[in-house]
Amino acid sequence: MFTGLVEGMGEVLQATAEGPGLLLRVRTPFSPPVAELGASIAINGVCLTAIQIEAGEVAFQVGPETLARTNLGRLEAGARVNLERALKLGAEMGGHWVQGHVDGTACIASRQAEKEWDMIWFDCPVELSADMIKKGSITVDGVSLTLVDVRPGGFQVMLIPHTLAVTTLGTRKVGEPVNIEVDILARYVRNALANMAIGATGGPKTVEEPLKPWKQQ
Repeated sequence: MFTGLVEGMGEVLQATAEGPGLLLRVRTPFSPPVAELGASIAINGVCLTAIQIEAGEVAFQVGPETLARTNLGRLEAGARVNLERALKLGAEMGGHWVQGHVDGTACIASRQAEKEWDMIWFDCPVELSADMIKKGSITVDGVSLTLVDVRPGGFQVMLIPHTLAVTTLGTRKVGEPVNIEVDILARYVRNALANMAIGATGGPKTVEEPLKPWKQQ
């Protein structure tokens, strides 16, 4: 479990094919000991297991499902990534509940600078925007953000100067894909409503069938 409060940016040292997956090695900004072997660390919002740790560098294995669902397959040596270690019991809870289970990718449709702030619109699958609501939470490349606006197939966020400076979102360009994870509470609500619909109609609906987005007020 994570919070979406990025601890720092790391540098990709190696991103090489390994069978159907990818071997990823990252230099972290953390002082040793970075974490314990087998620990969960979020890379651009993706929960990965540390398989090797040495002198501040961490290696991960990325499976084919993760490569298909996220932007990690685009990483190359020299790329910067957002890093967050797993939430510790008793630690201060900022951001929001983040699992590190990315739902899919969104594409930057536009970004507009307003003095030191940036307003960004993202295009995303309609079934994911249906789980979003204005003033709710969204995780973008591992960063916990507040939704400013939502439309079918898209959402808008505002990035403060601090976020622009300490995460990769400050350099993302229009057209680039980002990992998104919708609020886990929204997913549970959708599943509950789908089950209620099944019980009410007795029909062949399944929980996988997306519900129509509710009207935004």
